[in-house]
Amino acid sequence: MSGFLATPVGTVILTVAEALAIVVPVLLMMAYLTYAERKVLAAMQLRRGPNVVGPFGLWQPFADALKMLTKETVIPSGANRFLFFLAPMLTFGLAVIAWAVIPVNEGWAIANINVGVLYLFAISSLGVYGIIIAGWASNSKYAFLGALRSAAQMVSYEVSIGFVIVTVLLCVGSLNLTDVVLAQRHVWFCIPLFPMFIVFFISGLAETNRAPFDLAEGESEIVAGFMVEYSAMAFALFFLGEYTNMILISAMTTILFLGGWLSPIPFAPFTHLGPLWFILKVSVLLFCFFWVRATFPRYRYDQLMRLGWKVFLPLSLIWLVLTAGALELFGWLPHA
Repeated sequence: MSGFLATPVGTVILTVAEALAIVVPVLLMMAYLTYAERKVLAAMQLRRGPNVVGPFGLWQPFADALKMLTKETVIPSGANRFLFFLAPMLTFGLAVIAWAVIPVNEGWAIANINVGVLYLFAISSLGVYGIIIAGWASNSKYAFLGALRSAAQMVSYEVSIGFVIVTVLLCVGSLNLTDVVLAQRHVWFCIPLFPMFIVFFISGLAETNRAPFDLAEGESEIVAGFMVEYSAMAFALFFLGEYTNMILISAMTTILFLGGWLSPIPFAPFTHLGPLWFILKVSVLLFCFFWVRATFPRYRYDQLMRLGWKVFLPLSLIWLVLTAGALELFGWLPHA
């Protein structure tokens, strides 16, 4: 069997199997994330949430998917058909391939590359193109204005996210995500880098266009933003991309600040439950996404930009300099 896996065909089969082992659970988690969000919001707002389709409404995500598949895809008469369909596929595709370097446990990654952080930087930067292309290809001024606002929002908060990640990398001395987790065996980075933990999580909300930063969905202002002309499965791909990115941001926060798969209880058998601890931490962060949506009103656009450029950017820069100075002063700088 090992000889077959060493052949080109065996390598392709192994790679596809590894990809499916990550993608299928992520897609299932994304489907039930919509169910969980509706249930959590319903509980916070004293409503019932999904409760008709299947026991406790558990088949609701599949009903939603069937509805999207059977609806007619409406294409605006003046739209660029190729780019119109490329945009949602690009958005969803980038959200999925980013998972190639996410380690759920030690050695549990499709590609345990030494530049995993750089890979995620590149993928997240490309995500802006899906939004810009969607707005432009729709041939609608409302969609285009919504795309510009969403793209400006994503680019603004990517700057802060970048400085936060650089701060973490200073403490690790490696771009490998597994090394980032293993560097937290004694103390999770959310404790010494607590302000950066908060900045990263809030910036993740803005990066994924989630409440209270969901300016793309300000119906009273811009008619649902860049996706206003989309329907059926084209719209569903944007929807899938948003929720997959939510899980990705939660996974990155877990890896960078919450010790990844490391157990908070340093005793056996708890230390051998790595994947379960990882899933639990991601689930708690996703609950915080829902909690924020149910609690805070939507920001105005000037408030959103002021927070990104006048608060988060200076704070992340100052904390980066302080962290570098402290590591140098006490001789704690890691050596590769």
